[in-house]
Amino acid sequence: MASPCGPLEGVVKAPGDKSISHRSLIFGGLAEGVTEIDGLLEGEDILATGRAMSSLGATVEKLDQGRWKVIGKGRLQSPQDLIDCGNAGTGVRLLMGAVAGYPITATFDGDVSLRKRPMKRVTGPLAQMGAKFDWKQDEDRLPVAVSGGELVAIDYTQSVASAQVKSAILLAALNAQGTTRVTEPEKSRDHTERMLTAFGAKVEVQEVGEGWIISLEGGQPLRGTKVSVPGDPSSAAFPLAAALIVEGSEVTVEGVMLNPLRTGLFDTWIEMGADLTISNRRTSGGEEIADITARYSKLKGVVVPEMRAAAMIDEYPILAATAAFAEGQTVMRGIGEMRVKESDRIALMTAGLKACGVEVEEEPEGFIVTGGPVKGGATIETAHDHRIAMSHLVLGLAAEHPVSVLDPEMIATSFPGFVTLMNGLGAKIA
Repeated sequence: MASPCGPLEGVVKAPGDKSISHRSLIFGGLAEGVTEIDGLLEGEDILATGRAMSSLGATVEKLDQGRWKVIGKGRLQSPQDLIDCGNAGTGVRLLMGAVAGYPITATFDGDVSLRKRPMKRVTGPLAQMGAKFDWKQDEDRLPVAVSGGELVAIDYTQSVASAQVKSAILLAALNAQGTTRVTEPEKSRDHTERMLTAFGAKVEVQEVGEGWIISLEGGQPLRGTKVSVPGDPSSAAFPLAAALIVEGSEVTVEGVMLNPLRTGLFDTWIEMGADLTISNRRTSGGEEIADITARYSKLKGVVVPEMRAAAMIDEYPILAATAAFAEGQTVMRGIGEMRVKESDRIALMTAGLKACGVEVEEEPEGFIVTGGPVKGGATIETAHDHRIAMSHLVLGLAAEHPVSVLDPEMIATSFPGFVTLMNGLGAKIA
């Protein structure tokens, strides 16, 4: 439960980026030799990916808080048991691509939430490359057995910008015959391309209009390397959002990744009138990072450009929470992808905000939030979705009455230590 509180103040460090943490463990396991990782996010989703790579033949060892070592053999082996990916949608989709490249079979499953998420967006192109899939219950849903090997390259055009689909194809392409090309009319986050390069692969990226074509020749080995995981902008969003809506607050989050394909939320907040200061820009692990300071601001509603969706798809829940305190309407469209995340995030945010007294108009591909007094005083259904839970807890800090969430334990999947960090800044979350 989050209760109204006084000003938030302090300096905190952003948790390690979730996307890069997943990839560092997977790429380290695919590579030959030692990969040293510093700043790994130790959330449940990431730990599930680490266990998966161990079962596929890599040595995965924790050295210290955030410091891990992965020893890869340059190949994967068939696991002895089913691979349980928990709630990790990124983990399971990328692992499918990795497994598809080898003559092995692995069965993937997950928790109740992950079992509801569509998988054919990934298995479709992998099947075109030659991988085989045995659906154990419902087609397009986990559990599924993946059998790989003897893949051939494909030319694939994405209909919806998805880094997960692109990454699965590129991982499979490492062991496919020929050159695989993925065309994205709209750019999705490019962490996989950057990390493939860091691990020694040659990736060609050609700009085409608003998108690009990524080409990868098969048969390229990966070599172990050092990975420094930057701070996750998706996680940094929560303490920064709290500072924007709780009067008198000033909070700095250090070491936040500023990859241009991940900063859509910050751009939107600035357009809404947010007092955000970005300082101490530097480079870490091939990504630009910086310290971001947020101060209480009187926000105004905006129309979020639809083309920005891919750069902030995970941040719309917390944007909606801050929009509840803005003057006027915040229009968020072109975000139908939110309906197939860990939950139907459009429906859940609409229901949660309405329960807190906020005016919300739900649409098939988005929603419109009209700001005004936020009463709070509700208990929010989260459907085991960590971002729904954290967004409503942040909202509760500036509402008139406390806000409670169901299943708060799921926050640990992406942001272990969330409550401790927030309370250290002056929040009241119990």
